[in-house]
Amino acid sequence: MTAQYPLTWPDLIPRHKTREAGRFKMTLPASIANVEHSLRRFGADSGKAAKNLVISSNYTLTERRPADPGVAVWFVWDEIQVCIPIDRYTTIEANLQAIHHVLEARRVEIRHGTLALVRASFRGLLAIAPPTGSSWREILGFKPGDHVIALNVNARYRELAKNSGNEQRLAELNVARDAALKELAP
Repeated sequence: MTAQYPLTWPDLIPRHKTREAGRFKMTLPASIANVEHSLRRFGADSGKAAKNLVISSNYTLTERRPADPGVAVWFVWDEIQVCIPIDRYTTIEANLQAIHHVLEARRVEIRHGTLALVRASFRGLLAIAPPTGSSWREILGFKPGDHVIALNVNARYRELAKNSGNEQRLAELNVARDAALKELAP
């Protein structure tokens, strides 16, 4: 497991404007252990292990109760980049515990439905790139001193997307292009 600070939230999932206390009575270590355990069991049930686990939040040793308690759990399963983001509750522990329950629901889908059902539900998050720590300039291949305009961004995006080779790379390019165009907008 890797921790990612600050919180990397997927663009396509709206944030909660208000939060509720939640009824989970878990410590942070126990909540993290539950998420990791659920992912291991999910991998065993599906026959495909979850890889590259990243838990992204605003938690730090100096800020244990951040104003934004959202959590996004990123992982790769069956060559699909998945993100389960939750910010419904007022604590990181509660949001992690909710993610644990979402993973357990996917296990129920495997047991009582089909693997195809789970795969389809995870494919809904394909357009979301994982946290990389890389800027849009790095992803699109621009040097720090380069003068960049929207026209350059779109041309570079088309060139790289044509040769991307896989869905995960294309998702990363989509997010980088969108971030570049947003930053460069007049």
